[in-house]
Amino acid sequence: MIDLRLLREDPDRVRASQRARGEDVELVDALLSADERRRSSGVRFDQLRAEQKTLGKRIPKAQGDEKAELLKQAGELSAAVKAADAEQDEAAAEAQRLLLQLSNIVEPDVPVGGEEDFVVLETHGEARDFAAEGFEPKDHLEIGQLLGAIDTERGAKVSGSRFYYLTGVGALLELALVNAAIAQATEAGFVPMLTPALVKPRAMEGTGFLGQAAENVYHLEKDDFYLVGTSEVPLAAYHMDEIVDAESLPRRYAGFSPCFRREAGTYGKDTRGIFRVHQFDKVEMFSYVAPEDSVAEHERLLAWEKQWLNALGLPFRVIDVASGDLGASATRKYDCEAWIPTQGKYRELTSASNCREFQARRLSVRMRDENGVRPLATLNGTLCAVPRTIVAIFENHQQADGSVVVPEILRPYLGGREVLEPVAK
Repeated sequence: MIDLRLLREDPDRVRASQRARGEDVELVDALLSADERRRSSGVRFDQLRAEQKTLGKRIPKAQGDEKAELLKQAGELSAAVKAADAEQDEAAAEAQRLLLQLSNIVEPDVPVGGEEDFVVLETHGEARDFAAEGFEPKDHLEIGQLLGAIDTERGAKVSGSRFYYLTGVGALLELALVNAAIAQATEAGFVPMLTPALVKPRAMEGTGFLGQAAENVYHLEKDDFYLVGTSEVPLAAYHMDEIVDAESLPRRYAGFSPCFRREAGTYGKDTRGIFRVHQFDKVEMFSYVAPEDSVAEHERLLAWEKQWLNALGLPFRVIDVASGDLGASATRKYDCEAWIPTQGKYRELTSASNCREFQARRLSVRMRDENGVRPLATLNGTLCAVPRTIVAIFENHQQADGSVVVPEILRPYLGGREVLEPVAK
């Protein structure tokens, strides 16, 4: 959540952020009103409690009619205090409800607009000219079937659409990707983490996934657990309700977990293959830093993502995501999009988001330094979303016979194998 002081001092900035996101601007005024009611009802409660205490000291010393009158006043005052307390609680609950609906404040230089209004910051590598090489590229599913690596038919039979099996070299390739990604993250100073896939409501709400993203979250109603769509959620909640020393920052974690997404609203999109699925594995980077260090840390996360994609030999571009396409928690987000030859376009492989203090305030994660105790900042960055990375590797490193050249960084984790050979014609 945002700092209420910012809302009171500069409501126009918050309105502008809501407008840039394409979200409800009137929410800002509703929250201002609720906050004012919360504060005024608190003042009223404190005044009545002070009167009640003063009256309570007079009663033991009073006699006769005076005491009877004071007892009568005490009864009336007690009822007024209870009413003021109830009003204070109601106003605080309403302010909190509205505050949780308000998205993070967009950075001033984020491009304004929707999904297609991003700005390309840089491009790496060149797309292969398959025509010059004398063959038409196959899509990742056809390659995966030739290699005996992907089985979507049995995935659909067992679990429904957008499910799949990774088999043979497909399974080995996932394990190689995960091990290589964790190795890079560990070398960069991240602590490897295996995180829970089920979390309590507060963890999901605290990271901002029960607002605009709620439709894509799986909820187990009987047990009131949520299946995570990213290990960002359990990593953000790892230090929930804790105060960490500033000297221990930055704290960096690399979480590996299964991820579950309903993919609501994507009917008809990416139905072939494993680019958009309901369950996948991912290695996610997560950082806790002092707020003043968050912009620099954001650039570092992006640099580690670029290092990874360059090591895989994938052509990709970096985009500055537009305001209307940001998640509720992010003030700014960079995506790395890999070139997918058979689609003739770039598609998202990784993203890096700066959430500043937004998640930390919701989850009560604070830091202690010479200035006292205050919220810290959180950031997250995808290192390897496995299925999409396999898609990009298969399509960009394929050969005319359906084989796939293994990126050098993965070869030690595949027994030195340099090429994945077809097992089926």
